[in-house]
Amino acid sequence: MFNALVIEQKDDNQVVSIQELDESNLPAEDVVVNVGYSSLNYKDGLAITGAGRIVRQFPMIPGIDLCGEVSESKDSRYQVGDNVILTGWGVGEGHWGGMAQKASLKADWLVPLPATLSPEKAMTIGTAGLTAMLCVQALENYGITPDNGEILVTGASGGVGSTAIVLLAALGYEVAAVTGRPSNEDYLKSLGAKRIVLRSEFEDKAKPLEKQFWAGAVDTVGSNLLAKVIAQTHYNGAVAACGLAGGFDLPSTVMPFILRNVALLGVDSVMCPYEKRVQAWQRLSELLPGSYFEQASTTVGLKDVPELADAIIKGKVTGRTLIKL
Repeated sequence: MFNALVIEQKDDNQVVSIQELDESNLPAEDVVVNVGYSSLNYKDGLAITGAGRIVRQFPMIPGIDLCGEVSESKDSRYQVGDNVILTGWGVGEGHWGGMAQKASLKADWLVPLPATLSPEKAMTIGTAGLTAMLCVQALENYGITPDNGEILVTGASGGVGSTAIVLLAALGYEVAAVTGRPSNEDYLKSLGAKRIVLRSEFEDKAKPLEKQFWAGAVDTVGSNLLAKVIAQTHYNGAVAACGLAGGFDLPSTVMPFILRNVALLGVDSVMCPYEKRVQAWQRLSELLPGSYFEQASTTVGLKDVPELADAIIKGKVTGRTLIKL
C-alpha cells in the first residue's frame, strides 16, 4: 500500500484527496519507482485547482516530476536500487505522476541521478531547473557569451527564472531580473542578478523595434512580455522562450527577426531527447552552488499541497516547492 494525492471528477467538479492505494492500481509500465520527492510546479497548480485544462483523464495523480529509487525494472538500463529522475512526458496530466509514494513509468522517460546529487537536491532542481539549463544551453549554442552584454530573465521569481539566474551568474553572465514585486529584490540579487527590472516597465504594447538593451534573454512568461523583450534585444541576439503563463499569442512583427537578426529559440523540456537530458542534468550537478539548495526551495508534505496549489497559480509562491513522500 502507498499514499497518493488523487484528483477525481465528481458531478463536473474536481475533488482532491489523499488516498491509500494498492500497487495493483499502478499502470503497467517498465519501471516501478519508490518516490522520495516530487515538487509543486505552476502546471501542477493548474491541475489541482482545476484552473487549467491540464488533466486529461481521471482519476489522476498530479506531479510533473519525481526522483526516487527503482524497486522493479523490466529494462536492462535500470537495476533495483538505482536512483532515477523523471521530468515531463505527460506525467501528472495523462499518466499518474510524482505526488505518490510509488510510480510506474516507461524506462525512456527516466534519467540516472548524477552521483553528486541527492534525490532532495534533484527535486530542488526539478523540471524547472532542467528547463532553465536547456534555455541557458540554447543561448550558448547560439553563440551568446558573457562578453556580448546583459541577459534578461523574465518571471525571475519562479522556479525556471530563479534557476536561470543562478546558472547564468555561475557562467559569468551579467543578469537583469524581471519581477512584479519590488520586495523580491534582495532574493533575486542573492541568486546572482546584478539588477532588478520591474514588470511594470514592460506593460506598454511593444513597438516593432525598441532601444536595444539585451544581448539575450530567458523568457518564462510569453505573450506581450515576450514581444517587448524581442523588440529590445540586440542585433544578433537571441531569446530562449519556454513559458506560456502569459498566453499563447505573440503580438510581435517580423522586424526584429529581419532587421536585427534576433533569434527566437523555443525550449521544451517535456519531450527532450535522452542524451540532451543526461547532459543537462550533469551540468546542473556541476554548476549549481550549495547556496542554491539552501535558498531556492521549501519542503512540504502531501497534506499541504492543495492550499499551496492555489497560492502558486496566484503568484504567491517564490522559488521551488518540494514534496517529501
